[in-house]
Amino acid sequence: MLYYLFDYLNNTFNIPGAGVFQYISFRAAMAIILSLTISMIYGKNLIAKLRRLQVADEIRDLGLAGEKAKVGTPTMGGLIILAAILLPTLLFARINNVYIILAVITTIWLGLVGFLDDYIKVFKKNKEGLAGRFKIVGQVGISVIVATTLYYNQHVKTKDFYKPQDVTTEFIKANNLQQTVIDGQIMYSKDEKATTTTIPFFKSTEFDYKYLLTWIWDGFEQYNYLIFLVVVTFIITAVSNGANITDGIDGLAAGISAIIALVLSIFAYVSGNLVFSEYLGVMYIPNLGEMVIFGGALVGACIGFLWYNAFPAQVFMGDTGSLSLGGIIAVFAIMVRKELLIPILCGVFLVENLSVILQVYYFKYQKRKHGIEYARANRLFKMSPLHHHYQKLGFHESKIVTRFWIIGIMLAIITIITLKVR
Repeated sequence: MLYYLFDYLNNTFNIPGAGVFQYISFRAAMAIILSLTISMIYGKNLIAKLRRLQVADEIRDLGLAGEKAKVGTPTMGGLIILAAILLPTLLFARINNVYIILAVITTIWLGLVGFLDDYIKVFKKNKEGLAGRFKIVGQVGISVIVATTLYYNQHVKTKDFYKPQDVTTEFIKANNLQQTVIDGQIMYSKDEKATTTTIPFFKSTEFDYKYLLTWIWDGFEQYNYLIFLVVVTFIITAVSNGANITDGIDGLAAGISAIIALVLSIFAYVSGNLVFSEYLGVMYIPNLGEMVIFGGALVGACIGFLWYNAFPAQVFMGDTGSLSLGGIIAVFAIMVRKELLIPILCGVFLVENLSVILQVYYFKYQKRKHGIEYARANRLFKMSPLHHHYQKLGFHESKIVTRFWIIGIMLAIITIITLKVR
């Protein structure tokens, strides 16, 4: 909203300095600062209120060190993250941007799903929380919104750009050219709908999801919306659940999410800038640059939440935070057309997810082959998810979290390197 205010002041009254709000980098920096401020100030007040309301999830006895000290720690701290994301975004981003609208809807939608889960656990005293089928309905619901919006509204400019003096009105209408502003200059280009994504490590190589359907019969690719919807649903569900599983010890999920959000913000800036995208040979996506503001707010919210969530945690984010963080990251990656990099960038989430799946299937296999007693005594991991395995080995929470952060940073660097190793 402030963008429009200062744009009006700059154009109407020519106030010195008002034009700085035209720059994405400035607004992203302001979003980070505001989200950090909201996290620290609002967070303190919210934690006090949660304590008064006794909003504490029951701590299961897993036989881990330090569990008793966590009894009574308030949950639903994800409300801090949601506020620190939404307020800076609404203030500093151009809210008529389709990507910003979609990001805000995703944040609120999955935040509500997580909030319902926490509410049932805390106030209804139901350890299971929101039934799994309702969580899936929520995740599939937002997937339909995201897939439909991107499929029917997202355009990728792949044609030549024209300066106003080089084209006539008749030429513009005949070729269905669209007006855009690049580096402050009005340009015309032809937009194309596309369900393409960037293939990592290969320069100027893109993959269209419709190719997954061409093997059926010729012409079936016209139904590529369906395969795109399936892909989007799978990604959102997987990453959202991965973040939820990772949120098991103090500061782990928030720290990893901040690292991932920073990388996605860099991708958004590159893909939304014509010069950088051409130089690096990545897909140019008009208007995507606004997502840098959202990304900045997301980074600031996660780091600010660590002020209270770092060991020993004064508040847990709960499903209110973890489900929404995972979903936001998934949608962000799909927007910048880098979803094929998720296994690398979100490697920690992936490994945590796989550790649970492998633990369950290995236990079932051993139970079927050798009996339940043998299966219990010979688990693949001492406990899943993976971070609990290391706790059982005697590692302190802080050491586990720090080492996972380091791994997350390494994976982030590898992901960024893919921009050049092409």
